[in-house]
Amino acid sequence: MAKSNKKEIKQLAVREKAQVRNHKASFTLNDKELNALNVYCKKYKVPNKSKFMREIVMRVVMEKFMDDYPTLFGKEDLDKLIV
Repeated sequence: MAKSNKKEIKQLAVREKAQVRNHKASFTLNDKELNALNVYCKKYKVPNKSKFMREIVMRVVMEKFMDDYPTLFGKEDLDKLIV
């Protein structure tokens, strides 16, 4: 095995270990929500619904954290600076 292949395999193993998911979260959908999700996944060829929903939820969480992060200036002051 080439040296670069060993390095790539080691990096992959570390990455996979860091992403082990031990905690389960669940939610329920009504018929219309489930239908919309299925149509979306089919239309945009989403291969893994679980991964898709996890990424969407985490994106919203991280965006909220970024919005709420304390800054040196207040929101009103920052809004005045945006042209």
